[in-house]
Amino acid sequence: MLTATSDDSKEPTELRARSAATGSPLARLRSLGRHYAADRTGSWRVLQQRSFRAYFIGCTVSNLGTWLQNTAQLILAYRLTHNVFDVAIITSAQFSGFLTIGPWAGSLGARLGRKNVLVGAQLLSFVITGVLACVEFTGRLTELELFLGALGTGLALTFALPIQTAMVSALVQEKDKKAALALNSVSYNTGRTLAPLLYLAVLASIGTAWAFALNSISFLVFALIVIGLYPSQGIGPQVRVRHRDVLRFAFDRPRIMLLLLMVAAVTLADDPVLVLGPSVAHQLGVPSFWPAYFLAALGVGTVFGAMFPTRPAKTKRAAVPLAILAIAVPVFAFGVDRWVSLAAVVVAGIAGLLTGAASQALLLHRATPQHAVQVMALWAVAWAGTKPIASLTDGLLASHLGIHTAAVILAVPALLIAAPEIFLRERWKIRLKHFMAKLNGTGKHAPQGSAA
Repeated sequence: MLTATSDDSKEPTELRARSAATGSPLARLRSLGRHYAADRTGSWRVLQQRSFRAYFIGCTVSNLGTWLQNTAQLILAYRLTHNVFDVAIITSAQFSGFLTIGPWAGSLGARLGRKNVLVGAQLLSFVITGVLACVEFTGRLTELELFLGALGTGLALTFALPIQTAMVSALVQEKDKKAALALNSVSYNTGRTLAPLLYLAVLASIGTAWAFALNSISFLVFALIVIGLYPSQGIGPQVRVRHRDVLRFAFDRPRIMLLLLMVAAVTLADDPVLVLGPSVAHQLGVPSFWPAYFLAALGVGTVFGAMFPTRPAKTKRAAVPLAILAIAVPVFAFGVDRWVSLAAVVVAGIAGLLTGAASQALLLHRATPQHAVQVMALWAVAWAGTKPIASLTDGLLASHLGIHTAAVILAVPALLIAAPEIFLRERWKIRLKHFMAKLNGTGKHAPQGSAA
């Protein structure tokens, strides 16, 4: 079967070679100019596609609502209990589902219908947050209700996230998948960046209950958008795959395991920006609201990261920014200067976005169609399931060993994962893959050729 290919999918070197062979010098110059002008738009060019643009707007609205509620529930939890540990429990409840039932999430999507599960998760979250809004309007919201609300919306997210991630790649062409996944991360971080400021405006004007109400509305809006945009052909074959088969599929393929470890390492490495932010601000002698600046800077970094030109994803292109992330976060934590720390967080945001987008694109590329959503469920476990572990570890290490040591220790896994991929020669990578395949007893799955 013949397939048409677009010149936009070619590497700059290939385009230069073709232009050098044909046409006048002026024509070649114009061709290169058009290519690099388009390339500079980076991931944002994918917004020119109508379907993805509608998805991006709806997802951004939903993420903004979610982070608006997250800000409100953290402040309310502390106001109700005056106990930091209770606040941590409520926060961890949102991600506990990824640790407990995450590997089963993709299988349920295949069994019940992925569109049904994705829309159902949004509607369930719509109801839960609507109830929380009603209770808060009456002034009777308690710590238990906050915990149950966070747990319920977190469980809904556990089932929705892998399907939603696979849906993103199905809305665009193959050459635009990495750009689309990068903007999906930008949508999440845009909500995290803007929501604290929006919460202050909501609190000052219409009250905290409206934070829950607006989030409820955002879930309903996103559900309607998913209904209208979900690909008519679905996302891969609607087959039932046991979660044990998915785990075996991942363990039998060392490159998939490497990518999942990269995703988990990003979560571990950038956790100090959230957990250690107040301590770093105190160390720098800056006002107590500076941790909000750090979080905003992390979101700004992801926006900048999406502007980087997108190229075909390779594991090394995920490993290099991962190593940069592992360096940037300790620089932030050491607090030499407020502006140095702020700049380090921006760099961490850029590096985390590039690693995350490349890892997701490679996971989808390496997964078979019937395993795509299930592999994304494992990605969700690696990304979100690591968050409670990272936060608890970060807080424990900082309490006993200091914030500098905590930041360095949480960055070590990223360096250990990135360094071999960056510095090992290709033949050693191939030998390592064959060794891992034999160790797992699956030599037939050992990839041939050079590492991607």
